[in-house]
Amino acid sequence: MLQPLFEKVAFIGLGLIGSSLARVIKAEHLANDIVASTRSQKTLEDAKALGLISHGYADPIEAVKGADLVVLALPVRATQKVLETIKPYLLENAILTDVGSTKGNVVEAAKAVFGENLPAGFVPGHPIAGAEHTGVHAGKVDLFANHKVILTPLPSSGQWAVEKLIQLWQASKAEVICMDVEKHDEVLAHTSHLPHLMAFNLVEQLAKREDNLDIFRYAAGGFRDFSRIAASDPQMWHDIFFANKKAILNAVDGFEAQLAIIRKLIEDEDSQALMGLLGHAQAARQHFNHMLAKKPLMEKNKVTQQFTIQPGAKTFQGKFTVPGDKSVSHRSIMFGAIAEGTTHVTGFL
Repeated sequence: MLQPLFEKVAFIGLGLIGSSLARVIKAEHLANDIVASTRSQKTLEDAKALGLISHGYADPIEAVKGADLVVLALPVRATQKVLETIKPYLLENAILTDVGSTKGNVVEAAKAVFGENLPAGFVPGHPIAGAEHTGVHAGKVDLFANHKVILTPLPSSGQWAVEKLIQLWQASKAEVICMDVEKHDEVLAHTSHLPHLMAFNLVEQLAKREDNLDIFRYAAGGFRDFSRIAASDPQMWHDIFFANKKAILNAVDGFEAQLAIIRKLIEDEDSQALMGLLGHAQAARQHFNHMLAKKPLMEKNKVTQQFTIQPGAKTFQGKFTVPGDKSVSHRSIMFGAIAEGTTHVTGFL
C-alpha cells in the first residue's frame, strides 16, 4: 500500500474551497488524518457528519499541532491574525499554503509574522475554481477538475514543499501552474476580480432603478449569464477588492478607457471602426474557446477532392478548392495587421 502524501492535514476554515479539497484528500487517501478549525461549531459538526474530518476545533492551535500540511482556507484579510496565533505550534517542516484569490497581501501577512526569513514550507496558492454557493455542504470532490491551480513559490520556498503541493493538486485533476506573486495578482485582477466587480456594479445599478421589477422580469439570458457571479459571497469579494486594490484599480482604469472608446464610436456612428472592434473581440473570444478546449484555432480541413489532370486538351467542370499558399498566407497576415477593420482570410494554409 502506498504511503499517503501527508500524515495530518489541518484546514483553517472549511467553506467551499476547503471542504472540496478535504473531499479530494479523503477520496484519494492522501492523508492519514484530516482536522479543521472554524469559528462555526455547526460547520465542524456538519463536516464530521459528512466524514470529511476526524476532529473539529474552535481553536486553530489545536488543529495545527502535529500537522505536516496546514491549509489556510479563510478570508484573505484574516491571514495575519491566524498566522500569529498558530506560528509557535507549527511543525518545523510543515507545509503552509492558502487558497486565497490574492497573493501579495498573503505574503505581506506572512512577513509581518515570520519576518523576512519565511519558512521553507510556505508556498502560497490559488485554485481558480468556485461556485455561487458557499459553505461546507457546497463542496464538491470534482470542483477543481479541469481547472487551473496557481502556486506562487517564493525564493524561500523549498522545492520539496512545492513538489508535494503539485502532487496534491494534481490528485484533484487540476492543472498546476507556478507564477510570480505580482504577476498572479495582476492577471487575476483583469480576469477574475474586474468581472466580479462589473457584475456586482451592473446588478446594483439596475436594482436602484424604480422600474427594477420589470428590468429583472424581462432580463434575457445574456443578463443572467453576465450577472451570475454577482451571487458570490459579498464578504469574500469585499476582502479581495481591498487586498488587491492597486491591480484592481489599474484594471478598472483600463476598462473605463476602453468603454470611453466604444461610447465615442457609437456617438459618432463610426460603423467601420465599431465593426472592427466588435469583430476583433469576437475573434479573441473564439480563440479563448479554443484555448480552453486545447484545440488549434485553425482546424485542418480534410481534403475531399483529389484528382490528376493528364497532359493534353482537357476540360473541367465543377468547383475545386486550390490548397492554400504559404507565401500568400503570410502576406494576408501582414496586410491584415496594418489594415483598419476586420480582415477575413479564406484558404489559409
